[in-house]
Order: sequence, then structure tokens, then C-alpha cells
Amino acid sequence: MTIFDVLIWCGAVMTICGIAGILWCIWAVQKARRAGLDEAGFRARMQRVVAVNMGALVASVMGLMAVVIGIMLGG
Repeated sequence: MTIFDVLIWCGAVMTICGIAGILWCIWAVQKARRAGLDEAGFRARMQRVVAVNMGALVASVMGLMAVVIGIMLGG
């Protein structure tokens, strides 16, 4: 197993974690909508969800970049 194989697998794990975070954000928004919160409470919850969503998106993109780099340099 070369360093590029490790890069590919680590990137795949990061991508899966990012996708899981994005799915959690979808679930959290649906839960907040069904909770019937007032506007201030809904905004407060959405600020947290947006922060997690951005982090999950960055993790997913970085993981995909690692996979592509590992494939290009290792192949």
C-alpha cells in the first residue's frame, strides 16, 4: 500500500463524513420546520445548521480533492 492509496482512502473517509454531515443538516432543518418555532428560535437553530453545513461541505470537497490527487499521482 503506497502513500497514494492512503491518500485515496483518507479522502474517501472525509467525503463520507462530509456527506453524512450534509444529510444531518437536511434532517435538522426538517425537524426544525416541524417543531413550529417562532422566527427568532428558527433563525438561531438555522445559524447552527448553516455552520455545520459549511463545515461538512468543506470536508466533502477536501476529501474529493484528496481522492482525485491520489488517483492522478498514484496511477
